[in-house]
Amino acid sequence: QVQLVESGGGLVQSGGSLRLSCAASGSIVSITVMGWYRQAPGKQRREFVATITSGGSTRYEDSVKGRFTISRDNAKNTMYLQMNGLKPEDTAVYYCNAATKYPPLGYWGQGTQVTVSS
Repeated sequence: QVQLVESGGGLVQSGGSLRLSCAASGSIVSITVMGWYRQAPGKQRREFVATITSGGSTRYEDSVKGRFTISRDNAKNTMYLQMNGLKPEDTAVYYCNAATKYPPLGYWGQGTQVTVSS
């Protein structure tokens, strides 16, 4: 079992910055990939934002490339999402995700609200 707790969301003006954190606990040694997903108002599905592997390889959704940076502090068992140049369309609930290999499972945090005003 893996437990994930997000923090760092809030209200920010367009062009501003926020840093989200995701603290992992439990069977963290089995985590292979961690990532951020978001669910915008009125949308039924969560969309991919960024992922980072245990080796540090990263992937980003096209609309956040150059603005968002995902990172991982293995000593603190924490993942971050630095968000710069925020736009109103970034408004969403942001969820932390962790995938384990053995067994192959995915875990979600409770989400943190990010609101960007124009």
